[in-house]
Amino acid sequence: MSNEILYILLPDYAAHEVVYLSQAIASDEFAMKVNPKFINKVVAPTLEPVKSIGGFSTLPDYSFNTLPDDYAALVLIGGFGWSTPVAEKVVPIVKKAVEKGKVVGAICNAASWMAKHGLLNAVKHTGNGLEQLKIWGGENYANPDGYIHAQAVTDSNIVTANGSATLEFAKELLLLLENDTPDRIEMYYQFNKQGFCNLFPD
Repeated sequence: MSNEILYILLPDYAAHEVVYLSQAIASDEFAMKVNPKFINKVVAPTLEPVKSIGGFSTLPDYSFNTLPDDYAALVLIGGFGWSTPVAEKVVPIVKKAVEKGKVVGAICNAASWMAKHGLLNAVKHTGNGLEQLKIWGGENYANPDGYIHAQAVTDSNIVTANGSATLEFAKELLLLLENDTPDRIEMYYQFNKQGFCNLFPD
């Protein structure tokens, strides 16, 4: 199995939603990992730079036409692009990943997009509130009983989160991928959740 984690970034993506996961994949608390278990790779509609909501441009490693068939996980980063026509090109990519049992993560509007395409109908899940999932999902969203009002939810190999849950999203995916020991993943989570001064008082 390839050790690449593919992050799908659409135009006007939410850059903060990728930070904690990608950082933990590439580094530990001391420095960059010499031999990381996984490698971060960016996928965008084309190989042209894709711009975030904040105006940062990211150069993709793959386009929708060149991404590999084999990878460790597919992570859909939220943002405004999920309500635009370009998002429809992601449908076959995600459906194929789900059919193969790949780890799939979707945060913020990407989770709503999953509902829109019936991709949350067989799993417990969360997102930016049940009402948004119903609005985006319409007739294709047939699993409101599977909604859990939580920051992030893992069921089978699918992780969903709301847009304020960047850290929880990262934690769930890190655990699912066994990127490190559960204790070390929990420490990473608590360090960033509580902050240095709360964890290590004067």
